[in-house]
Amino acid sequence: MKKTVLLFSILLSSLLIKAQETIVISKDEVISKVAEGNNTLKMFEKDLTAAKGDLGQTNAVFLPNITASYSGIATTNPLMAFGSKLNQEIITQSDFDPRLLNNPSQIENFATKFEVQQPLLNLDGIHQRKAAKAKLYASQFQLERIKDFLDLEVEKAYMQLQLAYKTRGVLEIALKAALDNKRLADNSFKQGYLQKADVLAIEVRVIDVENQLQYANSNIKNASNYVSLLINDPYYPIWKPSDSLIISSEVIESTTLSENRSDLQAMQNVSEAYKQVYKADKMTFLPRLNAFGSFELYDDKIFQADANGYLFGAQLSWNLLEGTKRFGKAKKSKAVFERSQLEYEQYKSESQVELNRAKRMFLDAKNNLILTNLALEQSKEALRIRKNRFEEGLERTSDLLMAETQYAQKQLEYYATIYEHNYALAYVQFLTK
Repeated sequence: MKKTVLLFSILLSSLLIKAQETIVISKDEVISKVAEGNNTLKMFEKDLTAAKGDLGQTNAVFLPNITASYSGIATTNPLMAFGSKLNQEIITQSDFDPRLLNNPSQIENFATKFEVQQPLLNLDGIHQRKAAKAKLYASQFQLERIKDFLDLEVEKAYMQLQLAYKTRGVLEIALKAALDNKRLADNSFKQGYLQKADVLAIEVRVIDVENQLQYANSNIKNASNYVSLLINDPYYPIWKPSDSLIISSEVIESTTLSENRSDLQAMQNVSEAYKQVYKADKMTFLPRLNAFGSFELYDDKIFQADANGYLFGAQLSWNLLEGTKRFGKAKKSKAVFERSQLEYEQYKSESQVELNRAKRMFLDAKNNLILTNLALEQSKEALRIRKNRFEEGLERTSDLLMAETQYAQKQLEYYATIYEHNYALAYVQFLTK
């Protein structure tokens, strides 16, 4: 028991160490790992496999149904006994004696039977096959769209990770500056150049930056966990991006909504599948034509076959009335088909609205990027001037702290705007694929 507990403790410790490990990773590596291990992608791949299986089942519309059976009986039933002898080709003149016909002795019969059923005309089955094929196409387009969506999620998650590290870098520099100011203020206070209130204000600034830095570290862990979720990494290490957050170059091939977008094509094929189901339900009112045949082997000894025979033919069947079941089913499938058309039109309209919103979001982020960059440069210059004046004793402590706080805020705002700009660009590209 003690060994088990010790082994468990060692294993738990190793997992915790693994979880705290910092690993450098590039965006291309994240994309590659997502393609290999993402659970959402695997689920959609299983949906595609299932759709292929559904289509495979509809091959029964064209391919024969073949069965084989082997049976053995023993009977004194007059009809069965005479029929078994007839199948075994052992009937003699004496078997027609009425006494034997009415009260036969027990007879054994062993039969091997091969049966074939071949559909010749099955119109509802043909439309069911078309529906399965449309469903397969829809699954393929859905898989393609989920890949595009995961690429967007990787872009967002990786940029969140970059932003988290940028934020921590800004706050680490701000903390270093705050600590330098604190040392300078302590010396000035000892020499009688500063009041205690000024020193306390600087200490409050140090505590505030330390608190923000703690949140920044938590954001790094949160962003790392989301990356781990995307790539299906069970150890949840701390990820570090191999490159820094920079402004993405603007490459937008199109700004209009295309009906060839994979999710729209998926919905079109879903609607087509419902249409074919409706047609299939209507075709159930028509007859079916099937061919059939069998080859049979008989004997009164097991695993022997001294007699054989065959049968073949064709059947035209027509189920004239199933109460009102077929009428109700056709009416329902028609309503489902028409609803799918309305859903497609609604989804296309919503997609157009979302694209319009995304384009405005991108333009706003682009303009905001210019303004935040200008504000950053101005706050940086203002801090430089106030810091020089403070070191010469010409600036109040509160003004320096305000300038430092403003500069740190403008840095954070600038990097956040870069993130918003890059994500808006990626989102527009996603919506116009």
